[in-house]
Amino acid sequence: MAVKRKTPTSRPDGRVPPTAAPGELKFGASDGFQSELRKRVEEYFRSSGRGQRDCPQMYLKTAIIGGWFVASYALLVFCVGTGWLALPLAILLGLSMAAIGFNIQHDGGHRAYSNRRWINKLMALSLDLLGGSSYIWARKHNSIHHGYANITGHDDDIDLGLLARLSPHQRRLKFHRLQHFYLWALYGLLPIKWQFYDDFRAMVTGRIGEHQFAHPKGWDLVTFIGGKAVFFSLALVIPLLLHPVWAVLLFYVAASVVQGVVLSVVFQLAHCVEEAAFPLPRKDTGRMEAAWAVHQVEATVDFARRSRLLSWFIGGLNFQIEHRSVTSITRRFHCSWSRRVRNMG
Repeated sequence: MAVKRKTPTSRPDGRVPPTAAPGELKFGASDGFQSELRKRVEEYFRSSGRGQRDCPQMYLKTAIIGGWFVASYALLVFCVGTGWLALPLAILLGLSMAAIGFNIQHDGGHRAYSNRRWINKLMALSLDLLGGSSYIWARKHNSIHHGYANITGHDDDIDLGLLARLSPHQRRLKFHRLQHFYLWALYGLLPIKWQFYDDFRAMVTGRIGEHQFAHPKGWDLVTFIGGKAVFFSLALVIPLLLHPVWAVLLFYVAASVVQGVVLSVVFQLAHCVEEAAFPLPRKDTGRMEAAWAVHQVEATVDFARRSRLLSWFIGGLNFQIEHRSVTSITRRFHCSWSRRVRNMG
C-alpha cells in the first residue's frame, strides 16, 4: 500500500523540508538520453580534433582576466586617491572577480580546465583568493546544486528562507510581491555574506542547508584558513594601512555589490525563470519522475546564446543546458556542440 505524501509545507523560517532524506532522493530510470548525448559530444571532439580540456585559448583568457584583476586592485589600492577615479576602478575590480568565478574557478572546480588534477585544483583555489571556499563550493555547487537543481527542499541555491520566493512550491508571503525590487540589494550583499558568515557557519556545523558534509582536514583545512587570511589581508588589512576606514569599507562594498549582482543575475537567468521546471518527487514513490540527465535539461535555461561578448565574460554559462549535460568539458566549446544537444529533442 503506497504511503500518501502531502505537498511540502514551509517551516517557520520559510524553508521547505526535503521530501526525502538529503542525498537519498532518487531519479527515474535512465532512458538512454545521457549516454547518447555523451556519445555525440565525444564524436564532435574526435571529428573536430579539439581537446576537451587544456585549451590554449583558456590559458590565455586566464592570463587576461588575472591581469585585469591585478591591475584593478593595484590601481585602486596603491595609486588612486580620489573618489571619482576610485569608483570606476572598484566596479572594474568587482567585474574582474565575477569573471574569475565564472571562468577560472568554475572550470577548475568542475575539473574541466585541465587533464591535470593539480591544475584544476590550482584554478579552483582562485575562489579562496576571492574570499570564498573552494572546499565548500565543491560540496554546495557540484554535489547539491548540480545533483538536485531546482528541486525545492534539496537545492540550497534556490532557498533564501523567508527573504524571497524562488520556487513556486515555497511559502508565499505578502512582501514577496516586492522582491523584484529589494532582491537587488540582497544580491549585492551575497559575497560579503559568504565571506564573513556562510563559509564559517558551514565549517562549524558541517551542514549546507539540509545536507551534511565532512569537515575539512589536513591541507583542505589549511587552505580554508589560509585563503580567508589572504583575502582579508588583500581586501581590508593592506588598504587600511593606506586609506581611511570609511574609504576602504565603501569601495570594498562597492566592488562586492558589483560582483554579487552579476553572479546572481546569471544564476537567476539560468534557473529562476518561467521556462525552467521546478519538479517535485512523485507522491506515490517519493522519486523524481524524470531521469537525472533529463531533469538537468528541464530545470535549466539557455540565454543570450548569440552574444559572444557575454559568453566570453561569463565563461559560456549562458549555455547552461550544455554545461549541465556535460560538466567536465571546458565551457569555451559549449556553443560549438550545443546543436547536438538540441537535435536530440
